[in-house]
Amino acid sequence: MDTTNSPRCPFHADGMPSASDTQAPAPHPPAHSPMHAPATWPPGPPSGLTGWGLLAHMARDLPAAVAGWRQAYGDVVHLRIWPEHQIVLSDPQLVRELLVQHHDAVIRWERGVKVFSYLQGNSVLIAEHGPWAAKRQALQPAFAPKSVKGFVPTIAQAAEAAMALWQPGAAMPIDSLLTALAMDVIMRMMFSSEIGSEARAMEAAVHEALVDGNAEMFWPASAPDWLPWKRRKRQVSALLTGMVERHIEARLALPDEAWPQDLLSRLLALHRQDAAAWPLAAVRDECMTAFLAGHETTAASLVWWTWCMASNPAAQEQARREVDAVLQGRLPTEDALPQLGYLAQTLNETMRLYPAAPVLMSRRATRGVELGGFTIPARTMFMIPVFLMHQDPRWFPEPQAFRPERFAPGAPAIPRGAFMPFGTGPRVCLGQHLALAEMTVVAAMLLQRFVLAQADGQAAPEPELNISLRPKQPLVLKLSRR
Repeated sequence: MDTTNSPRCPFHADGMPSASDTQAPAPHPPAHSPMHAPATWPPGPPSGLTGWGLLAHMARDLPAAVAGWRQAYGDVVHLRIWPEHQIVLSDPQLVRELLVQHHDAVIRWERGVKVFSYLQGNSVLIAEHGPWAAKRQALQPAFAPKSVKGFVPTIAQAAEAAMALWQPGAAMPIDSLLTALAMDVIMRMMFSSEIGSEARAMEAAVHEALVDGNAEMFWPASAPDWLPWKRRKRQVSALLTGMVERHIEARLALPDEAWPQDLLSRLLALHRQDAAAWPLAAVRDECMTAFLAGHETTAASLVWWTWCMASNPAAQEQARREVDAVLQGRLPTEDALPQLGYLAQTLNETMRLYPAAPVLMSRRATRGVELGGFTIPARTMFMIPVFLMHQDPRWFPEPQAFRPERFAPGAPAIPRGAFMPFGTGPRVCLGQHLALAEMTVVAAMLLQRFVLAQADGQAAPEPELNISLRPKQPLVLKLSRR
């Protein structure tokens, strides 16, 4: 019930209710309102006998469905889709209350976890409660700000090597170029190895895995993978799993003193210390999650950023002037990144308009919770459409306009929770610091070297949701060397 391929999207002007349509949403209970009777559900659309018509509506066009319900019923919407009760939650304060104060009362949606676990096993993305906490604690140092700062030179080296091979022209496949670069960065971080000639095959495999996984979200169960028509799914799994396992085997074949200081060595050290808690299968699962999550959302955000820059040349030029003044032609360093304030604003505004994860994985309440004046019983599902909060004119006037100054120092305060491209609470994205550093380094180096422009007559790309948000057709831009 989380995601769907959608021909219309709230991040595209033709697919989002206009600001005038959404300026005055229906009243909704504030967090401080009196509690309703336990049997009272929040308002929501009529469900009919089973509510499956509501599910079909979401399957056809999830963004338009939830935007319409929010407009009609408010920020807390009840959906009765037999056998589930689901709450669509788009009030920033209530979202934070659920994911922060009540984080111990919710788990991730079982069906979503099942789909993700096909490739990612029981990684930190999948695990719950004690096992999740142990994995998160073990992995946190590798993704902490201090570790990420030390990785900035590696990001810059990967970007320099990639961009040296780009041949500017009127139709540059920026989507593919940035995806290959993001893959190379995460490979260097995990395995101290470059992506090399595997990039195109891996890019295709990851795309197919996302499309297939997204489609399966709307089915209560998956057909067995041994069926003949699932041959390609098995091939994709074998390709991605084989890549990870080859690196693990190669590392184990080296003497310990030859191990580089990377994520794989950290994980294998945990395996050596406690093989029961960290079997090699767990090492493989964490590497797979780091590879998939570590490159896909970063690449998607950078692709959308290039479009925002190409379609807003004044903002592009202002960011370029800042990059030139700060870097003076040098590669970005960890000390330089905080000085690139306007560039960071353009990246934030891009993630507001095009969040790579527009809908968080749904949660299920394990016990009753009080939220927004309602007593929500155990087993209730919660959907959190980040894009609705990012596109809400109450928090972001003229929400479809690209305005980096929204994030400038001294700009009107944005309510906590209204902007959350990496989620929030204890399960906030583990790699958020790495993603921000990587996006800043790559964006700065791209502006140092190239000018981005739309191709002649090019229309705005149509976003498509396949777990992450990408242009429906691979983005092509005009690049010229400075």
